[in-house]
Amino acid sequence: MLPSHGANPQLLFQQLKIPMPADVIDFSENVNFAGLPFGIKEQWGNLLPLIEKYPHPLGEPFLSAISAHHDVQKEHVFVSNGAAEIFSLLATIWAKKKVILIHPTFSEYEATLKEQQADIIHLQTVDIENWTLPMQRIRNQMAKAQAIYLCTPNNPTGVLPPKNQLEEIIQLSDRYACYVVLDEAFIDWIGEEHSFISYVQAHPYLIISRSMTKMYSLAGIRLGYAIASTQMIERLQALASHWHVNALAAEIGVQCLQQKEYKDATVIHAKQQRQKFEKVLHRFGCKTTNSLTNYICFQLPQPEKSRDFYLDMLLRGMVIRHTENYRGLDGQWFRIGIKTSEKMQRLEQEMGAWFERNGAL
Repeated sequence: MLPSHGANPQLLFQQLKIPMPADVIDFSENVNFAGLPFGIKEQWGNLLPLIEKYPHPLGEPFLSAISAHHDVQKEHVFVSNGAAEIFSLLATIWAKKKVILIHPTFSEYEATLKEQQADIIHLQTVDIENWTLPMQRIRNQMAKAQAIYLCTPNNPTGVLPPKNQLEEIIQLSDRYACYVVLDEAFIDWIGEEHSFISYVQAHPYLIISRSMTKMYSLAGIRLGYAIASTQMIERLQALASHWHVNALAAEIGVQCLQQKEYKDATVIHAKQQRQKFEKVLHRFGCKTTNSLTNYICFQLPQPEKSRDFYLDMLLRGMVIRHTENYRGLDGQWFRIGIKTSEKMQRLEQEMGAWFERNGAL
């Protein structure tokens, strides 16, 4: 199996023992190509004094900013050291208990749950392109499970599950006392109107996980948050270590929420580039998922050539995300993050050349 990777091309080339080209474009990561908002860069000098002070134990001032941003009480908000911390803490709560995962999905869920010896129930979506959920199997399993994880929109396919199906699952959570974890890490790319945060007040078994990384390019800072019942927030806070959210992250998070112009512009540009490149992929005969995010999942017209294609792209400096470690995709699909128009054109050229060499055009 190819080594698992994402946003670490140097390590990937080392593991494969192939020389790394001088000119590499990393399409495997799906963080905002626009980079850190300019407003944050302007304020960087003013942020430096925060390094000398202990941070607020609950993540202020970001805690209050999130409360106001989503119009929820602070008691319903847990500020985290990235969304990864949320999944790690939840896995601790559900150690050795039954948890449902719907594949293909973000690998961090399974990784953290396995560490806590959770009894994972693996289900498969019935439609990769549109990500229709296997509702009857979900109904049957929720009756005996402690939790179910859903990535909305899905990673790696970029597809948003049907709202009526998500609503039914949330209703079932109340009936079966089965927690529903909705990972909305990429909801910024499609709009808050698709978020289920407003459902938390009425549904005590609903947990929303959010990340600041993807939209605001904060991978190195580590900042996220969960919105859930006060009882669940108290449990997460009790499990978290002291000072788990640094002062720089908490202040930068506040400023990021004010970057509306930056956010709107990058969402529009990413949508345009995604739709444009989908046409390119279809011209090459590829199948694509119905992505609404800043990344695309596609399959070659000859899936049996997937590994050859992947390795050839690497040799030409095009690092795309393989799916050999994604259940349900099994290396037959690829994910690419949307970049600038120049970088997308470069990928189009390299892919076109590969198809010509392989007699597919």
